[in-house]
Amino acid sequence: MGWILFTFLAAFMQAWRNALQSKLSQSVSVSGVTLARFIIAGPIAALYLFLLYQWQQTELPKLNATFILFIVGASLAQIIATALMVKLFKLNNYAVGAGLAKSEAIVAAILGSMFFGSQLSALGWFGVATGAVAVFLLSGLSFKQKPNLKTIMLGLGSGSAFALTSLWIREASHNIGLPFPHSAAWVLLIVISLQTILLLLFISITQKDTLNKLWQHKKTTSAVSFCSCIGSIGWFSAMSLQYVPYVKTLGQVEVFFTILISIYWLKQKPKKQDMLGLLLIAVAAILVMYD
Repeated sequence: MGWILFTFLAAFMQAWRNALQSKLSQSVSVSGVTLARFIIAGPIAALYLFLLYQWQQTELPKLNATFILFIVGASLAQIIATALMVKLFKLNNYAVGAGLAKSEAIVAAILGSMFFGSQLSALGWFGVATGAVAVFLLSGLSFKQKPNLKTIMLGLGSGSAFALTSLWIREASHNIGLPFPHSAAWVLLIVISLQTILLLLFISITQKDTLNKLWQHKKTTSAVSFCSCIGSIGWFSAMSLQYVPYVKTLGQVEVFFTILISIYWLKQKPKKQDMLGLLLIAVAAILVMYD
């Protein structure tokens, strides 16, 4: 049941990372906020891997072409997913943006079953579906109002990209030829390093002033990166131990933390239908935990 603890850690840290990114997006470009997620995460991931080897020695990874493809795919998909989420923050309030991006659980269930060998029971599918309904309610959408197509497309795009990231990360962890948790830690370090290099190159060429803005907001940038890395340790570890749809459905408990942060830190009021959405997320979490 270790995947449950890792998922709760990931959800808690991701809620804070999203809140901090939402705040940073008011002053920094989309690509800059995306870079903030990774900019000091590499050293933290390296320290985590070093401590794992001090705790339990194992061999070094044996990289292969399949592993590299999964790593590159996951790295690019996560950059795209994060950028789309930041765009959501600029269109709507923090809770709406984070809620729409949580569509990744149902997308991961569908893609995982079709292409990645995920085996969900009937109870598991019911839990994922319940979580999807909760996401619909928490996103602020309803059947009575005309939905904002741009918001919906950005949310589904972000959720789908996050889902592909998770599925490819799980595959990479299983292709590296190492035991857990070293496999997840190596994947984390390699993915973060590649993402940091790609974003630094892009921003250095196209948006040189963005690096200065990140430095001007270095405390928030560092906090975003720290929360992101600790959250990623949780996600990567959980997904190495359990099917992605289960992890992402349980991970929707992040919305509990999101709404609390939205109310008490960002001073944004949740809507009445949020309470029903939270109840459904609790039901979905119980279903996947005890499946």
